[in-house]
Amino acid sequence: MRSLWDSIVAGYLRVVEPFIGLLVRRRVSPNALTTLGTLCTCTAGIAFGAGHISIGGWVLGITAVFDLADGAVARRTGQSTVFGAFYDSTLDRVADGFLFGGLIFFFAADPWHRSLPMVAVGLLGLISTFTVSYARSRAEALGITMKGVGMMERAERITLLAAPQALFGLALDGLVLRFVLSVLSATALVTAVQRIAHVRWATQPAASPPPTTGSEPVVARLDIDSQSETS
Repeated sequence: MRSLWDSIVAGYLRVVEPFIGLLVRRRVSPNALTTLGTLCTCTAGIAFGAGHISIGGWVLGITAVFDLADGAVARRTGQSTVFGAFYDSTLDRVADGFLFGGLIFFFAADPWHRSLPMVAVGLLGLISTFTVSYARSRAEALGITMKGVGMMERAERITLLAAPQALFGLALDGLVLRFVLSVLSATALVTAVQRIAHVRWATQPAASPPPTTGSEPVVARLDIDSQSETS
């Protein structure tokens, strides 16, 4: 699965490389790209909420280039900053909220596709997605690497939210959309559990050495204690 997504991302990067190169030559601000990308993603979320599922998918798919371009431009132009990383991560959460929020609103309000179970699935996906992101940022703040941990990261989420919706919209009476949202929510939940388990494993204390037995080791320990008291 991971190799498949890596191949998709690599292919997409080759397609958008000329555009990224143009941005680098013009020394466009990475933070401006982050802002523009977030606005485009929020627009896609609003389109989802209004029932324009196919349009939302196309907007998200076409403008996803900004989600890749900001980091690439920052690295190539030497504009990488701590604030830029913070700003990008923060706006990613805003964008995720709009995407899932739009789908939740659609299933709550659309008269033809209203479904309380899908509202619950969407809420599960939203909470799990935020947990995945928070788990990574909190773990890395503690010095624990989380790169590649989990089956569903943001690139995969954007791909699944964009491509099927752009191509199928509400095909089969919305069955494709229901399936995609269910997969996203389930895999986000699994990823959150995987990251929590990874941090649990990484923070386990080393096993204590077995207690010593016999008179000679005890004397040695007493000598050490005596030295520590007098030092």
